[in-house]
Amino acid sequence: MARKNVLASLLVVVLAVCFGAVGQAQDMVFTTSDVGQVAAPPPPPSGPPSEALANALRLYQQESYAQAAVQFQRIVQGETGDEPANVQKALFFLGKCFYHLRFYQAALGVFEEIAMMSTGHLYFQTTLQWLAQLSRELPEPAGIIGLVGRYGDSISVLQEFNKAETSDLYNELLYLMGRHWYNQGEFSKSRDFFLEIDRGHDFFTQGVIYTGITHVRERKAMPAAKAFLSVIKKYEDLLFLSDEEERFLNLAWISLARIYYSTQHFESAMEAWSRIPQESEYYLDALFEESWAYFQVDQLEKALGNIHTINSPYFDEMFYPESLILRAVIYFGQCSYEDAQDAIKEFRAKYEPIQAALEVAITKFQDNQAFFEFLLKLRATDEITSEMTLGEGDKAVTFSVPVLNVIKGALSDRTLLRNVEYVELLQSEEKKLAEMPPMFINSSAGVRIQQDINTAKTVAVDETGNLARGRYERLLEEIKSLNNDATRVEIEILKALRGELDMEILQEGEIAGPDAVEEEIKSDKEHVLWPFEGEFWRDELGTYQQPIVNQCGR
Repeated sequence: MARKNVLASLLVVVLAVCFGAVGQAQDMVFTTSDVGQVAAPPPPPSGPPSEALANALRLYQQESYAQAAVQFQRIVQGETGDEPANVQKALFFLGKCFYHLRFYQAALGVFEEIAMMSTGHLYFQTTLQWLAQLSRELPEPAGIIGLVGRYGDSISVLQEFNKAETSDLYNELLYLMGRHWYNQGEFSKSRDFFLEIDRGHDFFTQGVIYTGITHVRERKAMPAAKAFLSVIKKYEDLLFLSDEEERFLNLAWISLARIYYSTQHFESAMEAWSRIPQESEYYLDALFEESWAYFQVDQLEKALGNIHTINSPYFDEMFYPESLILRAVIYFGQCSYEDAQDAIKEFRAKYEPIQAALEVAITKFQDNQAFFEFLLKLRATDEITSEMTLGEGDKAVTFSVPVLNVIKGALSDRTLLRNVEYVELLQSEEKKLAEMPPMFINSSAGVRIQQDINTAKTVAVDETGNLARGRYERLLEEIKSLNNDATRVEIEILKALRGELDMEILQEGEIAGPDAVEEEIKSDKEHVLWPFEGEFWRDELGTYQQPIVNQCGR
């Protein structure tokens, strides 16, 4: 046991317990027309509408949304002398005009203004369903979830939508409310909404996954496992799954594996990890995490085989430097000090130049705009085959291909890509506005749309660049931390070579006899022994096993 204690002191594996967002809401099936709107109508205005308002409403009914928007904006600006109630009505219909014209950011700006006024606006409650509709058009960084959360913390605020004809809207709002309270760390409150989603609805699975995650965040393994198992039960026997359903199934498997691992049910964890196919985005995470489980149960040849796969040329863009540290720890535990040193040397050779390059760039750049533009360059490159430059002039930094591959892998998470998607959507709306008639572009409504897009795009670019810079800095800190771990392993290797290992190891008799013991790898009905000769085959990935000789006591 003393050797185990020494190994444990070398490196602590930390598995993720908080998972990223599950994804954007799927499309729903409910009408966006005004026929049969379910929200209770607001109180009638206290005075008659102006001629401009009456004309604008007539244009709206005729679906002349651009002309109607121009008139509604004039009323909102106070040009027509309408009473406050009529101005509020004009603002609400202005938002609907923008929505129908597919200027979704401008529509959000209007509905956000109404939502921020809360019950002080006559159309506050009616706006809720339009926010839900916008959530299907704008990605999460637009902030719609937070606006929906302003409508309260009780399911009762949604009961007016809990009808057969508006069941899709009701279930989407339940999901959005649940997401809001999850983001606020109110896990019990978020579950109240998630668990209310109808089992047959598209949002049900997402709600269950988030329910499981809330239990993980609260360190409650059993209810978390139950939630993920229900997702697995729903999908695992179906022959044909959509890409999104396949992702939910794999996410449930890896989440379940992490729960088993954290509760030291290693065999169950390995079984769960093995269910994740090679084409899944979670495959390498599963393979790496499974390596630690193999290490825990002394199936070292399988742990080394997984590490062998992870470091194959197929996954050059993937970032798993800790796998080399684990390889060194495994060899150290078997007193194969030369192999352990080779693993550390491989780590140093690959990641020290990367660390140096990252440090040079981060000292020159704190500019979010530069990081955003650099991110776009990386995303536009399917396969990196040549060096690339970040910044211009004196601040320009040129990265080699290996460094770029690591950076690209670090900047490819879903949250970051959703932010990029938001910027791209704003750019498309800006282009759409430029294609409108000049009379509309130059009107106060057109100016408002342009201002909303410009403001949102400025903020989105800055936040996306900031997020990219944060990922970059986290990558650098992770490499630094692993370099420290590598140094610790090197120190232990030197101590062992000098005969300075703790005498407790000898006292507990854990050193093998004078004869080295080699882990035996056996063939069976599904496996054939075949020596590795330097060539990787995709259909063999994840099946490698690497024999290891225990040299302790030699």
